[in-house]
Amino acid sequence: MASILKTLKLISDPSRLRLLLLLEREELSVAELQEILAMGQSRISTHLSQLKGAGLVEDRKQGKNSLYRICDRQLIDLLHSAASEIPEAKDDARALQLVLEKRQDKVRGYFDELAGKFGRDYVPGRSWKGLAEMLLQLMPPMVIADLGAGEGTFSQLLAQRAERVIAVDNSAKMVEFGAKLARDNGIKNLEYRLGDLETPPIDDTSIDLAFFSQSLHHALHPERAVAAAARLLKPGGRIVILDLKKHSFEQARELYADTWLGFSEVELRGFLESAGFKAVQSWVVDREAQSPGLETILAMGIKSA
Repeated sequence: MASILKTLKLISDPSRLRLLLLLEREELSVAELQEILAMGQSRISTHLSQLKGAGLVEDRKQGKNSLYRICDRQLIDLLHSAASEIPEAKDDARALQLVLEKRQDKVRGYFDELAGKFGRDYVPGRSWKGLAEMLLQLMPPMVIADLGAGEGTFSQLLAQRAERVIAVDNSAKMVEFGAKLARDNGIKNLEYRLGDLETPPIDDTSIDLAFFSQSLHHALHPERAVAAAARLLKPGGRIVILDLKKHSFEQARELYADTWLGFSEVELRGFLESAGFKAVQSWVVDREAQSPGLETILAMGIKSA
């Protein structure tokens, strides 16, 4: 084992301890560690160099990348004991699982590229609208809650096939506008209700699908909004969240009254898992080409039966 004093000094740093806890679970590249820890490449490389110099980690080449792992197994018990003192450790474990899923999902990158080409060039009869209409027709009739619906654009689309749609928003003007639009267009299975995301005015266990479309980042306590949605769902019901990936476009607070500057996939998965959802999944489904280059995450889960 490396010098005990040197080892203790190195792992007393919380960032290096987080690195070691991850490398104890899995071999990881610098890029993967960046994604998990949200640290800069140079900072991570410096930590790894120090740990490698002390004989605590080693690396091996895999193609163009180097994968790092713990080489001093006597550290493991000590790391596990220290993990409880690192508040970020649980989120790091979630982020690690996400990175490992992405490793296995080699097809996703291809479809991301393919989706970006769809509609770029004019092809008669091919459009996102046509594709969306087709997919809506394949959706089984369900009772759907559109939470933070705004004027209810999605609610009106979903009502084409849904058994019933309840659109909830905390703006009386939005609810009034949406309700009038539904009446004017003869949409009888769409109801607008005034209410808050954290306490939606819907009976418990009455909904098949709870839907947040770019609304969760307006919630004061997003984790409470997700927990509230779980209460509304029937056993086996699903939750779908479309929201912005965490970003640094501060102007969004003023321009769009955003409370949160998006969420990471780890945060969204954490909200869902804490609310008791199973089979939690998430994907980055859109990346804007123009500045500020915002990205959109799709996250889903199923309520336990």
